[in-house]
Amino acid sequence: MLLKKNIPIKYVFGKIKYEIMFVALYGIAIEVLYQNYHITSISIPMTVSTVLGTIISLLLAFRSNQAYDRWWEARIIWGAIVNDSRTFARQVLNLMEGPFGEDDLLPFKNRMITRQIAWCYALGHGLRNIDPMPNIQNMISEEEAHLVGEYSNKHVGLLQLHARDLNNALKQGWVNPYQQIEIDKTLTRLCDSMGKCERIKNTVFPSTYSLYIHLALMFFILLLPFGLLDLFGFLMVPVLVILSACFLLIEKMAIHLQDPFENKPTDTPVLAISRNIERDLKQMMNETYIPMAVEPKRFYIL
Repeated sequence: MLLKKNIPIKYVFGKIKYEIMFVALYGIAIEVLYQNYHITSISIPMTVSTVLGTIISLLLAFRSNQAYDRWWEARIIWGAIVNDSRTFARQVLNLMEGPFGEDDLLPFKNRMITRQIAWCYALGHGLRNIDPMPNIQNMISEEEAHLVGEYSNKHVGLLQLHARDLNNALKQGWVNPYQQIEIDKTLTRLCDSMGKCERIKNTVFPSTYSLYIHLALMFFILLLPFGLLDLFGFLMVPVLVILSACFLLIEKMAIHLQDPFENKPTDTPVLAISRNIERDLKQMMNETYIPMAVEPKRFYIL
């Protein structure tokens, strides 16, 4: 996720550097032909470019809005994961009680809560197509790691272990049926959030829509120099580059926002959120070692 810090110009224009180079060379070529060969016969009225630019602006605005909706929905989902993870830890710590009091269940409770931390990391890594096992092996036992390793989606396996332990707690009498139902509702919400993230990840933004807008934008840029020649003369090239950069940056912004789980600076910061969840849950377990929050990488956080 991009932070409020100053975003480097290099990062911003680095996304469109090849397009800008093409536009600049194209504008220079048109200017040379205009000055040396007087190709005034193919001058296009600025009205044509203005109308086309207005249409493309509306299309880009709609696309940017849809892309931001995808990114914002992903952030809302992870906000719900934060709340439900805290709720799950609170329920495990306060609703479960062994035959001799709460302390004799402390290892069992800590195992479930630590597994919930592992689940958050597993989901975050899985959404970014990164194997989560190296990061979560120290949070679960060897037996659990073996069981989870058989799942293509590790977070699904971890949630299944949650359900198994909860069912065992009910059989042992550590929770009553009402308490078991309440904890299971929390697991259900976590499962819903997991499915929503996977829906965003696996639903491709309509490629034909993106292609049509891109082709229309390129056509607009190709026509634009012929309308700017009479207005700006030799200043046509810098004006062309500036106008093209504005449109291209908006298009590139939408492309990056539409996929919030691609391990890019514009992503939803799933791993930073997972670290915050880990900090909160370990504090609830009264652990002495609390990991540091994820530090920003210059102008963004992942």
